[in-house]
Amino acid sequence: MNILFFLIPKQETAFVFSDCTIQEAIDEMENYRYTAVPMLDRGGKYVGTLTEGDLLRKLQEDIHENISAIGKERISKVRRRWQYQPVRAGADIEDLVMRSMNQNFVPVVDDNDVFIGIVPRRAIIEYCYRHSTLGEEHETDHCKN
Repeated sequence: MNILFFLIPKQETAFVFSDCTIQEAIDEMENYRYTAVPMLDRGGKYVGTLTEGDLLRKLQEDIHENISAIGKERISKVRRRWQYQPVRAGADIEDLVMRSMNQNFVPVVDDNDVFIGIVPRRAIIEYCYRHSTLGEEHETDHCKN
């Protein structure tokens, strides 16, 4: 199965640039109500994933500083606890399943490491469920009614 079937393309994905400020990142995450967003450089390459937890730890580390000064810092300076590993567009479903066990979504990059979108964990779980014997039994029972 081609993983691009599951892809939410970049233009439909919330992301932040690594040179934006912490305040801009917080605003973007709050606007979309996401707890994690891909972080890209200005060339469109995937740099990592920024999470709410990363931002909270940064605020906790610098709690003694002025909050507005912290908000102006670049997110590239925020230490990330987890490294969301991307897959290449040609990856197979097994790669997605393995990555999704530890990530809310799987970033997808092309052969030049340019970010092209994400595959949400939910899409992977739905695919696995539909192709499991449990999913087949459920669909069969549903068809009988």
